[in-house]
Amino acid sequence: MRHRLPLFLVKIIYYEYWPFWLFFMPLVPYWIYLAARAKSLTYFTAANPGIIHGGVFGESKIDILEKINPKYKPTTLFFEANTSLSDVVAGITNTGLTFPMIIKPDVGERGAEVEKLDSQLNLEHYITQNHQDFIIQEFVDFEIELGVLYHKLPISNTSNITSIVQKEFLGVTGDGVSTIRTLLAKSERAKLQMPVLEEKFGTHLNDVLPKGAYENLQPIGNHCLGTKFLSGQHLINDKLVSVFDEIAADVDGFNFGRFDLKVSSIEDLYAGRNIKILELNGVTSEPGHIYDPKYSLLQAYKDTMTSMKTSCLVSIENMKQGARVTPFWEMFRLLRTHFSSNELSQNQMNGTKTASAK
Repeated sequence: MRHRLPLFLVKIIYYEYWPFWLFFMPLVPYWIYLAARAKSLTYFTAANPGIIHGGVFGESKIDILEKINPKYKPTTLFFEANTSLSDVVAGITNTGLTFPMIIKPDVGERGAEVEKLDSQLNLEHYITQNHQDFIIQEFVDFEIELGVLYHKLPISNTSNITSIVQKEFLGVTGDGVSTIRTLLAKSERAKLQMPVLEEKFGTHLNDVLPKGAYENLQPIGNHCLGTKFLSGQHLINDKLVSVFDEIAADVDGFNFGRFDLKVSSIEDLYAGRNIKILELNGVTSEPGHIYDPKYSLLQAYKDTMTSMKTSCLVSIENMKQGARVTPFWEMFRLLRTHFSSNELSQNQMNGTKTASAK
C-alpha cells in the first residue's frame, strides 16, 4: 500500500488516519463564517427536521431506517438493551433471519461496535458485552458497498449528490506459498488491524491460501476496521440523482445526509434496483471520498468545505420554513454528556474484554 513506513508515521502523515477532531480543527473558522451567514451557531441542527438535532449525534438508526421504503432495506430487527438471548433468538427465528447477520448499536458513530455474526455463540458473546439498544440486520452479500452523500434544498427545489465513496474491504489474495499473516504484513493498512485480526482469526492467520484465492477478512465496510475508501465521484450523474430523489422522497424531514448501502451492480444502482440501504446518516455525514489514499489534503479540505456550505444552505432554507435549531448551550451540554457517556461505555467494554481474557 505505502512504502513500508513505520506505523506511527503512517498515522501522522496520512490524514485518513487522523482523529475526527484533528482533521476538522482547521475548518473551525469556516464553520464560524457559515454560522454568521446562517445567523446561528447551531444552524446545522436544522438540516434534517425529521431527525433529532439534524443527525449531529445520538440519532436512533432504527427510527431513521423505518422512514425508508421497505424495498430498499435489508430485514432489520430492533432490540432494547439487556433483552434476553432467548427473546433475541425468538425474534430472529420468527423473522426468518439466518446466520451470518450484522449486529450494531442503535446509536453509534463511525462504525463503532459493528460486527458480523456467524453463529449463535457470536450473538451471545456480543449481547453479554454490549449493554445498549441494538439492531440485528440481514447480511447483504452484494460485493459493492457505497456511501452516497445526497441533499435536497426544500425551497429552491433542487437536489444533488456531492460525494460517493466506494469501499474496498480488507482482504488478501493467496500466492500458494505465503501465510495469510505474511500477506497482511505487506500492507500498512492491514498491519494497523493486526490486534483485531489476531483475536478474530487466531491460528488461521498461519494458513496458506491457494494461488489466486481471495479471502475477505473484514466484511464490515468501516474505515476503522481497515476498509479502504476510494473515490466514486465518477459515478455521479443525473440518472443517479433521480434514483436518490425517489429514495429520499419517502424519508420525511430529511434533506442532507449519507446513504450507506450495498448494491448488486453499478447497472442496478442506476436502475434503482437491488439497492439495500444499511444506514442513513444525518448532517455530520462526511464526504467519504476524501479519504481515498490518492487524494491530497488540500483537495480534501476543499471538498469538505463544499459539503459544509451545502449543509448550511439546506439548513437556512429549512429555517425559513420554520425548522427549529438546537440552542447553543443545549447543544454544548448534550455534546459534553454524549462524549462522557461514550468514554464510560468504552472503558466498561475494555474492562469486560480484559476480564474475559483472564
